[in-house]
Amino acid sequence: MKLSDFLAGVFTGIIAGITISEAVRRMDRNVSAESVLNSVKAAFKEEGPIDGSWISMKTEPHELGLIRTEVYKGGISRIRNGEAESFEFAADAKTGSILELSKI
Repeated sequence: MKLSDFLAGVFTGIIAGITISEAVRRMDRNVSAESVLNSVKAAFKEEGPIDGSWISMKTEPHELGLIRTEVYKGGISRIRNGEAESFEFAADAKTGSILELSKI
């Protein structure tokens, strides 16, 4: 075996290892809490202005039936038809998807 062929194989293996480890590391990351809150605010703003919003920066364990996941919890308030409305939500920390939304 030529030295150049051997070195090409080693180099290819190193690059593949780095690429795979980076992909696995990205899968374990959570969406930022700010990003989740911005998405929720954008959805509410489509129906009108909002008065206030909040989100917990720490994730919390959450169960929905048999599904267990980590979520961000937050809330949003607005005035609609002259009356104050407040909502709370739970969003999946991995995807940012809203799992629960309830009017309080």
